[in-house]
Order: sequence, then structure tokens, then C-alpha cells
Amino acid sequence: MSKIIDESIYRVKSFRGKYSRDRCRKCGSYFWSVKAREECGDAPCSDYTFFSIPVKRSLSYRDAIDVFLNFFNRYGHEIIEPRPVVARWREDLYLTIASIVAFQPHVTSGLVPPPANPLVIAQPCIRLEDIDSVGLTIGRHLTNFIMGGHHAFNYVDKQVYWTDETVEYARQFFVDEIGVPEEEIVFKESWWEGGGNAGPCFEVAIGGIELATLVFMMYRVNGSNYVEMPLKIVDTGYGIERIAWFTQKTPTAFHAVYGELVREFHRRLGILEPDTEILHEFARRAGRIRLEELSTIDKIIGEIGDALGMKKSSIEEQIRPTFDLYAIVDHTKTISMMLADGIVPSNSGEGYLARLVIRRVLRRLGRLNSDVPLVELVDKQLSFWGDMYPRMIKNRDRIREIVELEEDRYRETLSRVSTIASRYSKKSPTVEDLVDLYDSHGLPPDIVANELKKRYGVLVEVPPNFYSIVASRHSKPKIVREMEREAEALPDYVVSWALRFPETTRIFHENPYQRTFKAKVLGVLDGKYVVLDSTAFYPEGGGQIGDRGILIAGSRSYKVLDAKKVGNVIVHVMEGFEGITENIEVAGEIDWNVRYKRMRHHTATHILLGALRKVLGEHIWQAGAEKTELKARLDVTHYKLPSDEEIEKIEILANNIVDSAIDVKVHYLPRNVAENTYGFTLYQGGVPMTPIIRVVEIPNWDAEACFGTHVRNTSEVGGIKIVNVEKIADGIVRFEYVVATALANHIKGLEEKLRSVASKLGVGINEVDIRIDSTTRELNNLRSMLNLYRDVYINNLLQHIANKTVNVGVAKLCLLRLDIDDREMLRELLVRATSREPKLAILTIIPRDNRTYVEISIGLEAQESIDAKDIVSEIARYVNIKAGGKKDHVSGIIESNIDEVEKIIERTIQEYVKKVELTKPKNSRK
Repeated sequence: MSKIIDESIYRVKSFRGKYSRDRCRKCGSYFWSVKAREECGDAPCSDYTFFSIPVKRSLSYRDAIDVFLNFFNRYGHEIIEPRPVVARWREDLYLTIASIVAFQPHVTSGLVPPPANPLVIAQPCIRLEDIDSVGLTIGRHLTNFIMGGHHAFNYVDKQVYWTDETVEYARQFFVDEIGVPEEEIVFKESWWEGGGNAGPCFEVAIGGIELATLVFMMYRVNGSNYVEMPLKIVDTGYGIERIAWFTQKTPTAFHAVYGELVREFHRRLGILEPDTEILHEFARRAGRIRLEELSTIDKIIGEIGDALGMKKSSIEEQIRPTFDLYAIVDHTKTISMMLADGIVPSNSGEGYLARLVIRRVLRRLGRLNSDVPLVELVDKQLSFWGDMYPRMIKNRDRIREIVELEEDRYRETLSRVSTIASRYSKKSPTVEDLVDLYDSHGLPPDIVANELKKRYGVLVEVPPNFYSIVASRHSKPKIVREMEREAEALPDYVVSWALRFPETTRIFHENPYQRTFKAKVLGVLDGKYVVLDSTAFYPEGGGQIGDRGILIAGSRSYKVLDAKKVGNVIVHVMEGFEGITENIEVAGEIDWNVRYKRMRHHTATHILLGALRKVLGEHIWQAGAEKTELKARLDVTHYKLPSDEEIEKIEILANNIVDSAIDVKVHYLPRNVAENTYGFTLYQGGVPMTPIIRVVEIPNWDAEACFGTHVRNTSEVGGIKIVNVEKIADGIVRFEYVVATALANHIKGLEEKLRSVASKLGVGINEVDIRIDSTTRELNNLRSMLNLYRDVYINNLLQHIANKTVNVGVAKLCLLRLDIDDREMLRELLVRATSREPKLAILTIIPRDNRTYVEISIGLEAQESIDAKDIVSEIARYVNIKAGGKKDHVSGIIESNIDEVEKIIERTIQEYVKKVELTKPKNSRK
């Protein structure tokens, strides 16, 4: 059904006989209040008046958390430990953006019970969709915040509480606990959607600022339709930062939350703190500010000037820099939280979002002309918040290292801005172009805009919400449903057919060592697909390839090529089966030799992952894996290529676990129990949508939710050898390794290579190292001699160039033909020639396989009149040339022999220089 709101849901007990319902004259929303009013009491309809509203006491940020939790705990809500800001328990979201995210989708869908009912939580959150507003609104918008949530899950057979109690709790919290006069509270009717759920809600506003949202989650969002859920959920969000600000009456929320740290940032960045009266006057009006209408800031500054009798320019000088400073204060804490919880900055996933925040801070520091290293500011946040977030202190060294690396990478990016921006030298880039430049190259849009205006006079309009646009596009992963992943290679009609059958009994889980079995045929399709009531064939999943083997019917056997999982049904992919029909009994036999090797590699993957986390850090997270009978690979998040020493340490640790002969345990646990026991590292290999989690544990080393088959004891892995480590993407490192008997094949391959090298060196394999040493010495001697001869040759050529150079007015031209194809020598020659004579334009041609290699180099002064790319265009009128480069240097290949090319180029260059001379202004000719 479409969204239909039953207005009776807003008529709660607390309102009866005391509150009246009115409609805001500005936004049109309905609201409830004790006293008659024309406006809803929320920004931007009302200015902030909360500064003058009395409260019982001023609450520090930490006090506000405790007061909130303790209030609801007194009313029977169990306090739940907050989750990380990285939503590892979800595959449809990167960051924890609200307290309800901790319970979506498993609890909200009814799949598993909540950890307590009712419950209360103070959940740290990160939300980047409003990142461009941070600082401008003096604290109304933040990228990191703590959402205080009390939640009740109402089942058909168990009602906890609903609208009446939720509103009454809010009324009592603000009136009795905080001390707000009841006539100041407004409950505004609204609608909420998020994480696939929706429902009506109240927004609780006091003195112009929204302090809480009370959501009554009733629907599951299915496209444009709303499907009513049997489970009704109370989902509230109290703004802890805003409550602290509200009670402290500080000029900004940043002062309420960060206290002395704000003043420390002012001092360190050299930004004077605005006058307190100016800040208060600005803050009162800050609720009006919208990115779509930034001119509002100018109007507010004008109003403040009139109120205080000050010049607008004086207020501007004080206020404007603080917008960037407040954003820096907020963002550096967000960076600290993201990295502390294990995010590795990269160009994709949650790493993309971390890098976005880091680079936005660096850009703000640039705008303030500050040379303070970002790592210093982040370190201040780590010290300030370490008591609340112990992972910040635990991971301090790694966080600092990552931030320093990211700042270096940002500088590298800026060094390429001129080259990359030049593609828009003739037309202004669109918003999509700016997003693409940011996604592909990490270039901030305002830097691109400045570059294009300065160099080419091209004006660029940068949307004020640019980073919000980018963040919203990258806030969620592309969802691949578990069943779609498992049945990836099966046609849709086979998937639909398979889902008709009951769950297949998994012999491969009951006893992964069972090689043969008997089963009943439940269905056959297309002479290719078979479903049994039970099977020992492992279906492809979790990076482990599906089993192969045979099915035997009567006296005939039929090849099983693969096995696939569709939901809870296993589909056997056959080579063909004329004799297999429904309802008969068949015997099955897996290819045990292959299966056992894959089991060994799978267990080795868990062992290796534990070693990686021990050596490289707890931020290590599986990004992909594959286990075959020949070798395995494991892709993990990491910010740099590990050193040889680190790789050696990883290998030693992993093999220690093999040698320790630890029993591998398998547990089937309720989801809440599994998460409480092992934490969210359970979900390294993915998040199963099941109420019961199959946990594969190597005690005191690794525990993961895993569907795969494993050996009984780590000693069966035999040994682990890492054979390759490489960076396959930004922030992703791949480890390839072999185990047990697969090691023999790997060693055999190395031996063959060694024999080949020995044969080429003319020695036995035991003498290769000695011969390599002597050969290396000989090569080094030859290189030294070559460099001496090369230097003599270059000096002779430089003299030859000086004698052959023709002065054509705008430049000194030289066409040089070489018969030696020495790239290194040529590079050195061209650099020295154009440095010695800045007016030189030198064209070098070298024969190469009946074609001609061309290199054009233009000196600094010659570049004022001559463009190497234009010369290529002139040559292309006469011959087929493929070339590339920049204004000062081009290289390419001409599809003709050198004798023909030499004549053509001589004529072409003369014509080109004449053309340049004619187009040059008269007063600039010499």
C-alpha cells in the first residue's frame, strides 16, 4: 500500500485535556503544545530561544549520556553496550547512522529476538549526508554524534509499550529530569524512513532546536509501497550533543561537546575566537541556515551588526574562519572514530568515506592557510576521547601512521591538478564531471575551480552540498543478496525450481570426512540438475569451490561437475543422467582428494587471518577469498604493502598454530549469543541472514561465521607457505599461499625455474647463487663502463647539436638522426640539451623495425611559441604517426622508414615555424 497515516496515532494520552493541536504557519506541519503558538518551534521556522529556557542543571557531554541511560534504566530498560561506528553486522550499510541500525535487519525483521526488551543504548553514529553543513550551523549538524535510543519491540503475542508510553517518557525526561517548563515543549507530527523501515513519528522541539525523534516503526519499505509489519517497534533518537548544548547554554554545540579542545584548536590554528556576544547572536539565528540559501549567512551577519552596532566586515572576519575551524574539530573526531574501529582509507566502500572526511579536513586547513599537520590535530582528539573510546588509545600508532600516509597522498594528488584539470580548459565541468574528478583522482572541486579560473578563465559552479552528494552516493554497498551470490551461475528458472524443495540435509556439515552416501532423488531438471534429500557434496560458497564426484544409479555412474546452494537447497550440476529419475535411491561419492585439499586450504585461511590481525592490526578485514585444491588467496584491508619482516612473522605465527595441533570446533549458536561471545569479527566472511550462526572456531585464535568444510585439527593443514603478496587495489592487499601436499607442487614449479636459470648460466642448480654473484659483479662493471662511454657520446652529440642548430627566430631548431636505440642515453641527452639552450626545439629520429621512433623536446623559452603536440599534428598531415605527450615533450612512432621520414620532417618543421612566426604579434618578433 502507499503511505497512509492514521492521524489517531498522534492523539496520545499525555495530550488529552492539556495539549492542543495546531498547524505551523511557516512549514504547515501539525504539532502539539501546552500553550497556543503559531509556529512549530523547530528550525528553520523558529530562531533558537533555548538559551533563555531554564533547566535544573548544566550537563556536561558525558553527564548527558549518563542521565539519559539512567533515566530509562530506572523505567525497566536494560542498558545495552554500543556497537562500533562501522556496521560490520550488515551488508547493506557501511556506517552506523542511527541507534536502530544496531538491530536492523535481523531484529526488526523478526528473524532474531532483541538482546533485551525494552532496551536503551547510547550509540555513537557517523552520518555524512549533511557534511557540508557542519560548522555553518554552529553545531546543529555534526558528522559524528551519540544517538540515545530507547527501543521496544512489540510482537503479536507480546506487547511492551507503544505511542502513549513513548511520548510520556519523553515528557517526563525533559520536564522532570532536565527541568524544562512543559509549556516550552512541542511535539511535531512527522514521518520517518530509514534502513528499509518506516513509520509515523514525533519530533520533539524545545526553543527552536529538535532534541529527540520518537518513531513508531510499523512498515517495511518495498519500493514505493509500505507493507505493515507484525512487529511494531518503538525507535527513538535523543540527540545527546544537543541535550548537552541545550543545558549548558554555550554559544555553540562544539563548546558544549569539546570544551577546552575548541580553544586549543583556535590557538594551534592561529584563529582568533569570536567575541562571545557575536557567537551567541549568530547561534540564535543559525537555525535559519540552509545550504540552498547561503545568502542567509550574510543577512544574519547584517542583523548582528545592526544589533551590536558593529561593522559587517568586522563580524565577517571573526565568524567566517570559525566555520572551517568547527568543521575541522568535528571531522578530526570522526576520523579518529572511523580509524579506531578499523576502517582503512581507500577508493571504495567504507574506506572511501574515511578518505572523504580526511581530505575535506585537509582542504579546510588549506583554506585557513594552516601548516599544522593533520596528524597533530587527530592526536589531540585521541587524547581527549580515549577514556570514552579505548580503541582510540589501543590503535593510536596505527591511526597516526594512516593519517600521515593520507596527508602525503593528498599532496601527491594536488601536484597533478594542473594536468588533470586541463581537459576542461575550454568548457566548464558539470557537477557529474566534478564528482568523477573527485572519485577518480581525489581532486577537491574548489581546487579544480580555482585552477581552471586561474589558467584558462573558465568559471566553475561548485554546488555547496558537493561532499554531501558524494557521501550519499557511497553510503551503501551494492547489495548482492546471499541467495543470489550462492546461485550466481544458475539460470533463474533453475533457482525457482529448486526453491520448491524442502531443505537438503547437509552431510558435509554433519561429517565433512564422509566420502560416500545414499540419498533419495527429489527432483531432476533438463538432464542436468538434480536435487537430493541429503548430500555430502559441498556447494560453492564462502570462497570454497563446490565439490565434484559421481552419483550412482543402478550399475551406472554419472559425473557431478559442481554443487550450488539455492536458499537451503543443494543443486547438483551434472554432466548428464539418463538413468536418474525422481524418487529413486542413488549413491554418491565425492572426489575426496580434491575436497580434502580444499578443506586444508580453508582452515589455513582462518589460521592466516588470525595471524594477519596479530601482526598487522585489528583493522584487518577480509575483502575476498578463494580456496581451491592447488592454492588459496585471502584479500584483506590494509593501508600499505607489508614488509618482508612482517610477512615472515605472519608465516611463523600461522605455522605455530599448525604445529600446536589445536582442535577446530564448530558451534551452532543463536545470533545474539554468537555476537556477545565472539564480537563482530565473526562476520569476516559475510553476514548470514539466519537466526542460528554456524561458528567455526580455532580456540584463542580465530572464530568466524562460516559455511565451509574444515579439518578436525590444525595439524592436518600440514604447513602454510605464503607464495605471493601484492597490493591489488587501494587499501586491499592479497596474500596467496599453499598448504600441505600442495606445497610439493609449488616447490616443483620453483625447482623447474631454478633448473632453467642454471641451464642458462651454464652451472648446476647448487652453483646458481655463486654464479649469480659473479654475473652481477660483471654486469655492474659493464654498466659503469657503459655510463662512461655514454657520457662521452652525449658530449659529442651536444657539440653536434650546437653546430647543427638553425636559428629560426622564435626558436633554435635541430633535427637529429641517431642510429643507436638507447632510451636512457636519449633521455639524458634531451634534458641536457634543452637545459643548456632554453630556446632549443629538438626532434630526434631513430630507426626501429622499418619504422621510425620520434622524440620531440622543447626548451623552456621555445615553449612560449612552439607546442610539441602541434608539431605532431603537422607531421600527421603527411605520414601515419602515433604519439602522445605534453606541450614540452612528445614521443611516438611513424609507420615509415627513417630515410623517408627525415625528408618529410625537415619540410614539415620549416612550414610549422613559418606559421608560428606569422601568427606572432609584430611587436614580439625579434
